[in-house]
Amino acid sequence: MIGDPREAVVRLMALVPALVLHEFAHGYSAYRMGDPTPKAQGRLTLNPLAHLDPIGTLMIIFAPIGWAKPVQVNPYNFRDPAKGMMISTACGPLSNIAQAIFWGLILRVLIVANMDNLEFLEGNILVAFLAMAVLINFVLALFNLIPLGPLDGHHILQYFLPYRRQVEYTHFNRQYGMIMLVVLLAIPYVFDGPNILAYIVFYPAVFLGSMVIGWPLYGVLGAGLGI
Repeated sequence: MIGDPREAVVRLMALVPALVLHEFAHGYSAYRMGDPTPKAQGRLTLNPLAHLDPIGTLMIIFAPIGWAKPVQVNPYNFRDPAKGMMISTACGPLSNIAQAIFWGLILRVLIVANMDNLEFLEGNILVAFLAMAVLINFVLALFNLIPLGPLDGHHILQYFLPYRRQVEYTHFNRQYGMIMLVVLLAIPYVFDGPNILAYIVFYPAVFLGSMVIGWPLYGVLGAGLGI
């Protein structure tokens, strides 16, 4: 499916707003809590050009992944730096969860309204977009909640740890977090090992999406793409 041009277009349509709103949520929440940095850097906008990374955008087009430019936040502008950083960080994945539910409910209504004619699913670009948007947003949310490397999850987990454990965890993550994340990504492709990320990100995302739309998400996506 990765090599299918139709799937690539639908993925691009779904992934760009998912990434843009993710970064906007980081920046806007930080700005509302007193940090002017995102506004000064022009990140308080929904214009994709302000958020998309050139290489990450190419990956969106030619691979099943992609990324945007991280929003820079200065926690020392917050009244409570640790809490402010946790909240602004958590707003990114939360925005993806909200988007997944929003698109999923629209898709659910669309399917229910056409229960007597489910053939409309076949090759339907709107259905494909909605299903892809649900899947991608849940995948982005779950992936970013992994508490490793530069991902949002490590800031969130750090806030809830006792102070001594925070110091130890921060030191560990700076030394090994990114390495462990790269290894997780490389295991199935370089070492021919189990795809651990599929079990902690992709399959849960498909399950959550199926719960929202009320039908098997991957089956609806495949029907929408005509495959």
